[in-house]
Amino acid sequence: MQKKKIITISIIILFAGLLLGVIYLDQHNLNHDPVETVLSLVEEQSQKESNFTSAGATIENPKVIVNPYEISPLTALVIFETEEEVTPIVTIPGKDNLTTFTHTFEKNTIHYLPIYGLYADQENHIQLSFQENDTKKVINIQTEALPEDMILPTSVYKVEDKINNDLYFYTPSSQGYTCAYDVNGDVRWYLTINALWKIDRLQNGHLLVSTERLINSPYYMTGLYEMDLLGKIYTEFSLEGGYHHDYYEMENGNILVSSDDFNNDYGTVEDYIVELDRATGKIIKRWDLKDILPMEDGQSENWSSYDWFHNNSVWYDANTNSITLSGRHQDAVINIDYETGNLKWIIGDPTNWSEEYQTYFFTPIGENFEWQWSQHAAMITPEGYIFILDNGNNKSKIKEEYVPANESYTRGVMYKIDTEKMTIEQVWEYGKERGSDFYSPYISDVDYLEVNHYIVHSGGIVYVDGQNSNQPAGFSENTTLKSDTVELLNDEIIFELVLPTNNYRVEKMSLYAEGETFVLGKGEKLGTLGTTDTDKISFTPWVSATMIDENYQNHNINITKEIDRLVVTGRFKRDTDVNVILYSSLFSRYYNIRVSKRPYTALCVDIFTEEENENGIVVTKYINEEGLHGSYSIYLEIDGTIYNTEQTVTF
Repeated sequence: MQKKKIITISIIILFAGLLLGVIYLDQHNLNHDPVETVLSLVEEQSQKESNFTSAGATIENPKVIVNPYEISPLTALVIFETEEEVTPIVTIPGKDNLTTFTHTFEKNTIHYLPIYGLYADQENHIQLSFQENDTKKVINIQTEALPEDMILPTSVYKVEDKINNDLYFYTPSSQGYTCAYDVNGDVRWYLTINALWKIDRLQNGHLLVSTERLINSPYYMTGLYEMDLLGKIYTEFSLEGGYHHDYYEMENGNILVSSDDFNNDYGTVEDYIVELDRATGKIIKRWDLKDILPMEDGQSENWSSYDWFHNNSVWYDANTNSITLSGRHQDAVINIDYETGNLKWIIGDPTNWSEEYQTYFFTPIGENFEWQWSQHAAMITPEGYIFILDNGNNKSKIKEEYVPANESYTRGVMYKIDTEKMTIEQVWEYGKERGSDFYSPYISDVDYLEVNHYIVHSGGIVYVDGQNSNQPAGFSENTTLKSDTVELLNDEIIFELVLPTNNYRVEKMSLYAEGETFVLGKGEKLGTLGTTDTDKISFTPWVSATMIDENYQNHNINITKEIDRLVVTGRFKRDTDVNVILYSSLFSRYYNIRVSKRPYTALCVDIFTEEENENGIVVTKYINEEGLHGSYSIYLEIDGTIYNTEQTVTF
């Protein structure tokens, strides 16, 4: 009996000691500094709008806020009140009729008028009138100069009587801004945030662009922003697998998104599609291409085991209730059933595909037929044709038959398919006649405007030492870049704009959208980035740590807290073992920081330069808020040494 009492007392003393240790550590942690918090764009915008009041503003003395959300410099918000309901009409003068814009706003007594399409570095004289009376007002709006690194056209060609005053919206690839040029080649809109991939309008008139936040290197973003041209964000959609390349708005408003499953057993990327519920931000349907296609088949030059398909476009066709996808690294455009995910057909050269998949391929008929290679932007036109940007890489799956870059060409191509007879016919193309001057080994786009009215965008033209290259920008020195956008009507070039850079996508859109309405109020944040996997969770009564020293400081550690995650960045040499440790109440959570330039895609290679081998590379670890609650002390383990950062984070 005495022995049991001793054991019981010992256990009580042990737990009391542990409890005191926890209390001590928690009290000690109170002395740590909270990690720096970085506001999200949605939070920042909510603060800015507190000053967007119409009180006291009249048509004689309106409130004018240039670049109201501080990410769209060539815009302004004009605010005023009128005693009676009136319908404002705004005219933004251009250099000519094709660059002048007029828009009619809704009838009201309180007016918030978004002004788009201002010229940079000048006083813009905006004309304001009303439908109901003879009132006229000129509002002068001064803008700042364009950034020094803004990309301007090297040439512009137009047939004035065959074009309208729509703008050409570009998204960057190697350098530059998400921006819009008018038919004279002048920049009339741009964003200062790094919005990548597709840019397009939703049914409600808002834009849908990528967030500026990475979820994984080199270019996987956390999700999408629904915004207007002012830069006002109405909704931020976060996705557990992030977003890349392309999306498609369905008729019900839901969005199909090219995403990833970063935790899949194969370690693959760019082979995952999700349907995003527009109202909730939840993922309601998923398609994993590893369940649909053989990963080893149809390999192109850029194929790799982790980026075997490289999906770069998604398109929904209501007529067939199917989804069309573009697998660059298999030279394959595929179509799957929306409901079942079953494979329906494949467009591409069937060479090197398994026997069981040969029945999914089409048999070419007609004259002058060519397959597409490393394609982008596959879509289905209203006529039922398959419209594709054929990059034209190599033009063969057999290495010995590869066509060199200086003999290649990029083209827009349209195919007519018969899914009963499984035949395919080439019915239109443009670009072959331009030869290697129009050759883009990566990115690029096509757009269908109406029957016989198309855009073909060769956006990734690369020259190395003056010669055509098969490699994307950034792989070589002494490079010259170009993007060439051609608008064709009845096979006549009616507009062409050339830029000295590479651009991913181009979309031709009006400056103002029909039915678009500006609304004040905090933007919604929908969806989730998911839970970040821990590499280890250990029972730790206390943490034995070294204070910050010169070794720690040499790694340039930066730790910040975003609205939904902790961000830890540092510079480390290859093979350095680095872990973020979050400690709370006897438990340590370990999150490994991978020091690598692993080639998730054809645009990122795990080859270190001499400078990087000597000085290391900058890497970032994102630890999502979901699944974490309360306050945590932050420690960093570098090659076995644990450092106390003396910072805490609260989720």
